[in-house]
Amino acid sequence: MAACLAFGNVAYADDVNVSNSNDYLHSDGSKLLDDYGNQVRMTGIAWFGLETPNYCFHGLWANRLDNILNIVADNGFNTLRVPLSVELVNQWRQGVYPTPDSINDYISPELKGQNSLQILDDVIAYSKKVGVKVMLDMHRIESGGQTATWYTSKYTTDDYEKCWQYLADRYKNDDTVIAADIFNEPHGKAYRAETSAKWNDTTDEDNWRYEAEKVGKKILDINPKMLIVVEGVETYPKEGTAAGSTNPDDYYGGWWGGNLRGVKDYPVDLAPYKNQVVYSPHDYGPGVSDQTWFDGDFTEQSLLNDIWRPSWFYIQEKNIAPLLIGEWGGNMDGGKNEQWMTDMAKLISDNKMNHTFWCLNANSGDTGGILEYDFKTIDTKKLALVQPTLWKDDASGKFEGLDHEVNLGKNGTHVQPTTIIKVQKGDVNGDGAVNGRDVMELRKYISGQITTINKDVADINGDGVINGRDLVELIKMISNNQ
Repeated sequence: MAACLAFGNVAYADDVNVSNSNDYLHSDGSKLLDDYGNQVRMTGIAWFGLETPNYCFHGLWANRLDNILNIVADNGFNTLRVPLSVELVNQWRQGVYPTPDSINDYISPELKGQNSLQILDDVIAYSKKVGVKVMLDMHRIESGGQTATWYTSKYTTDDYEKCWQYLADRYKNDDTVIAADIFNEPHGKAYRAETSAKWNDTTDEDNWRYEAEKVGKKILDINPKMLIVVEGVETYPKEGTAAGSTNPDDYYGGWWGGNLRGVKDYPVDLAPYKNQVVYSPHDYGPGVSDQTWFDGDFTEQSLLNDIWRPSWFYIQEKNIAPLLIGEWGGNMDGGKNEQWMTDMAKLISDNKMNHTFWCLNANSGDTGGILEYDFKTIDTKKLALVQPTLWKDDASGKFEGLDHEVNLGKNGTHVQPTTIIKVQKGDVNGDGAVNGRDVMELRKYISGQITTINKDVADINGDGVINGRDLVELIKMISNNQ
């Protein structure tokens, strides 16, 4: 019998089997669309702790889980980015569930004795209740700190991939979990003799683009509707650079996970799955680490020209795929770092971009958070800077949630379902009939002669993949109707 985890009025089964719904997202060029075709925005925040040796969301020593998530929802954040580690998830998939010792069970008696996986389930369940969607983030491999790659001497690429398969399978029937940020901040300087993540067309183990395709397809094999969120690398070779060059001048630099120049040459291809890739740069100000683009009196325009556009903003401008700035944040220092935050907030707001702010936690050493150390008091100055970047309904001015039924907290609304035009299964070319012309159209798609198709009518066997099996089923359907 499956154990049932309860939090407040929300129950969550240990072998999660929540009714599937209609809140998943997909891409259309640089836009994110919901299942009804509405353009939507993911504008959220990270809450870290599970990826650390605490194996638990930080702040539960000071405040209740529901209180913290109410702060998230009520202040307009519609997505929660949840950092994890392979070290922890690997234990879960092997039936080992570490119990955190950082929970204050005096203020949260319902969490007493809860293990780390149960705490995650509680957060997902309560997020569902307040209209917040969840993006799982493989933030670290080992809980002790960040590594350049998705494999270490202790955990292999296979371990990493199996952890994602475990998570995808566990939450495949719960559309609260809509996205997988598959690895946090791949990095390393390619010109040094060190392990580093690269981005090219090889099948080398350290090629992040290749691994993103591999693990992305494994996730989509289990849940074809998950967004696969792909971060960048740190360095990318300049045009004409010889392979293996050790000259730093031969490379474009960037933040860890912030360099997506390689997308223009080698985009992530998740075929046969379409429209599930989101690119996710990280970007910070001089308060985290000084960079050449902060020299002198930088402006939003100089940042756009010097780093943002060539590194990642071109992906949105050229309508290649959606962007989600996975991390940005910092301390409001009254100086250069605050100026950078203001410039970044304006870029996001003006261009209606997706993002997840770093972070909720006060105890992020080089950035601080939206909350103070009591995990109750809000940094109102920082929140005032961030809130204009959050998605709001144009008519009501309320914060917009991604759920089609549940309002986002007490101050938000939800996406209004629109009328879905009913289409006939098998009518691939949309002419109102199912016949040999649809067979020809489906063949063109499978062979790559055309790249877009109505999945709702072309996925004849309903397995989430459009391939030769659907062609066989379509031919059978036409034969049976004749």
